Amino acid sequence: MRVLLTGARGFFGQHLGMALRAAGHEVLGPSRGELELSDRAAVQDWFRRNQPEACVHAAAVGGGIGWMKEHPETAFLGNLLASAHVMEACTNHAIPIVAISSACVYPRVCTQPMREEEIWLGEPEPTNGPYGQAKRMMLVQAEAAAAERGLRCAVLVPTNLYGPRDHFEPDRSHIVAALVRRFVEAERDQLPEVTCWGTGTATRDLLYAPDAAAAAVRALERLPGPSPINLGTGAELSTAQIATAVAAAASYTGTIHWDSRRPDGMPRKVLDTSRAQQLLGWRAEHSLEAGLKETVAWFRSSCL
Repeated sequence: MRVLLTGARGFFGQHLGMALRAAGHEVLGPSRGELELSDRAAVQDWFRRNQPEACVHAAAVGGGIGWMKEHPETAFLGNLLASAHVMEACTNHAIPIVAISSACVYPRVCTQPMREEEIWLGEPEPTNGPYGQAKRMMLVQAEAAAAERGLRCAVLVPTNLYGPRDHFEPDRSHIVAALVRRFVEAERDQLPEVTCWGTGTATRDLLYAPDAAAAAVRALERLPGPSPINLGTGAELSTAQIATAVAAAASYTGTIHWDSRRPDGMPRKVLDTSRAQQLLGWRAEHSLEAGLKETVAWFRSSCL
């Protein structure tokens, strides 16, 4: 199919593009200059002119904890408008959509591992609350459009993604990318100590981006409907364990110091992936060790 891939030039978008092409699809990946997703008329016009046969909506406006705290409105409006306009256009043109949400939709405190039924049982983590609320609206719109106008869709809720081509800029990077830069540069510069944010006790479920891209291709084939589907490994790791694993992948042997004055973010985050196994026949394939090895190698060859 001719598949519109929004966010095609982003970190996850690049992995999605490779996975879609490997599955035999033609990928239409317009730049922001070619398609401004916050402009409803521009989105409608692009669909009329290009006639895509399906869509994977992966465009997102966001960053790490620091960026989210400084740009709450930018995160909220950017994600809310983009998803609303793209999903409306897909509904109008009667084409299927795989929408990429985020585990930030979950309440700050909820049962672990997180089950899709608990998304609405509390407020998202405040440090990325506006982003999480915008991603929740994607779930609302998918259910509404499916109920009223028969939208064929899938809504995926991935946990923290990492891998080659990630955003390694200090102000935009998420946990793994930030740690990869920190430890690779510390190993290069032979620094005796590396300082990391938080207490080291918060937990995360990390998913290698090519595994998540494979799930999106599977979702496009099956289109199980608007009920959200978690994507993760189901393995809960503390940020201290993650830092130790990244340090090992970077061959860093110095001391790790935790700055508890900095925020931890969400206290715990690990996803129940049983729905993905049931509806998509999917589970993550790469181990953390293998994924980190590839990520560190890519960073060294492309960013240093």
